[in-house]
Amino acid sequence: MESERLSSLDAFRGLAIAAMILVNNPGSWKFVYPILRHAEWHGWTPTDLIFPFFLFAVGVSLALSLSRRREERIAAASIYFKIFSRALIIFGLGLFLHLFPMFHWATMRIPGVLQRIAVCYLFAALIYLPSGKWARLGVILVLLAGYWLALKFVPVPGYGAGVLDYHGNLAGYLDTKLLAGHLYRPEFDPEGLLSTLPAIATVLLGTLAGNLLLSTKTYVRKAAVLFGYGVVLTGLGLFLHPFFPINKQLWTSTYVLFSAGAALLILGLFVLMMEVFRFKTWAYPFLVLGSNAIAVFTASTLMTKILTWIRVGATGKTQTLYSWIYERAFASWAGSMAGSLAFAMFYVLLWIFILIPLYRHKVYIKI
Repeated sequence: MESERLSSLDAFRGLAIAAMILVNNPGSWKFVYPILRHAEWHGWTPTDLIFPFFLFAVGVSLALSLSRRREERIAAASIYFKIFSRALIIFGLGLFLHLFPMFHWATMRIPGVLQRIAVCYLFAALIYLPSGKWARLGVILVLLAGYWLALKFVPVPGYGAGVLDYHGNLAGYLDTKLLAGHLYRPEFDPEGLLSTLPAIATVLLGTLAGNLLLSTKTYVRKAAVLFGYGVVLTGLGLFLHPFFPINKQLWTSTYVLFSAGAALLILGLFVLMMEVFRFKTWAYPFLVLGSNAIAVFTASTLMTKILTWIRVGATGKTQTLYSWIYERAFASWAGSMAGSLAFAMFYVLLWIFILIPLYRHKVYIKI
């Protein structure tokens, strides 16, 4: 590698984090443009690509970091300790964000975004260390084919086999049996147990891209290969969509192929622009966010919860500080819909400015 940190990867990860903050923090959930909402069920919007992009980046980073540790001949016990401790910290942060500020343990949501990142990182790392790329490709195929077979052919009591609707699918059924009372909704969780298996495949696909970036090929060739595989996987996901629908909430196998293909295309573009043409100025905000991705996601989510916990106004007519800022600082001049988007964009910019000093001093919060 030409440098310890790969600018194109940091920018790609930063793009995903910026998009996460943007879509998770509208001024009002009543006023959100369709492009910034998830698909209702089957199908996709650009918003549905954000989370898999981040998981894909986790896989790329994993390959780069673990390969470097191998080259430095760091003891295996130390590597495994780092993997388990990092996964545990990220999972714990996810639980803390669900619990804060009331800490209702009895109804705590156990799955979540950070929890899925932690579990996928853990298993992808454990698979990566002893295996080569062909073995990992085999694991990916087993995970995607096995998940398709399970959803298609394992019967759900009262519904039968092959139901891919919101009610009656195998993933939701298992979650209600194993995690009842601790889900995003009583009957379903988009970050549930069974759908984590294909999400692990998303991270493993990222490790394959990471191995490519570690290779001795020129960056022009690397970008070309990323583009080529991106076209293949995106096309394959679209081709299979009529038979096994692309669905973010179920994290279907076609969704893995489609989103990983899109990630390869965007990463390839970033590599071409930033590593080949050395054009990096435009990506500065993404570099700032991407260099401390987990930290800024955690901090921004925590701030949102604090703003929605604090109430302001006269007795009997209080509202959250979050909505008070939206209405007076944004909706008052931009209108409800545009003001909601302006609030979200301002929130992203706020975190960029908060992190700029860390980025300038090369301070990377290790989690």
